[in-house]
Amino acid sequence: MSEQDIKLRPINGNVVLKARVYEALKKVVSSMDIYAGEEPPKLDERRLAEKLGVSRTPIREALSQLEQEGLVRNIPRRGAFVVRKTKKEILEMICVWGALESLAARMATVHASDEEIAELRKLFTTFDDSEGPSAHIDEYSDTNISFHQAIIKLSKCDLLVSIAEGLFIHMRSIRSRTIRERQRVTASIIDHIHIIEALEQRDAELSEQYVREHTNNLKQHVNDYVDWLE
Repeated sequence: MSEQDIKLRPINGNVVLKARVYEALKKVVSSMDIYAGEEPPKLDERRLAEKLGVSRTPIREALSQLEQEGLVRNIPRRGAFVVRKTKKEILEMICVWGALESLAARMATVHASDEEIAELRKLFTTFDDSEGPSAHIDEYSDTNISFHQAIIKLSKCDLLVSIAEGLFIHMRSIRSRTIRERQRVTASIIDHIHIIEALEQRDAELSEQYVREHTNNLKQHVNDYVDWLE
């Protein structure tokens, strides 16, 4: 398997801290398509150190911290790899995410401003042309991820945002991969519009219901059709 291109900039040697290296590597892991290849993505210490302009010591420390968080697995004589979840684990994550996001939607009807909710609708203006979102699948996939992140943030609940962040790395990869399967993109944009309309109406029950149904559809798809998970 060829290593995924890792886009990093050197960190100023005068301000290198363990925390900054950790945050840089966590950002890299978060941006990876974890389930794209046949094997988990590898994190090469030497390349990472060169990209960041630091020694291997803070890289090893950061990788160790990411391993403690369950994001990376160090395999003796092979190196560090990003952890991929099993199908059972992914289904459990989707269930928990659905509970968090539906709660966030309910809270957003109370705490989000009209302007913030309006920003959700603006996310999809790019896909109003005759070709539709399927013709811009990569861009739509990124927008889809941004939409679900935005719902969580509109709750204005720091604890909810923090808990959801722990699930986001794998949820991002799963959503990115499955949105390309079985014409899900068409149903996805319809679901999103329904959610936005419910939020605009400040209908807490309907907002929560639409978000939960949308997530349940993802869970059903993964359960029935995803055969590339263990």
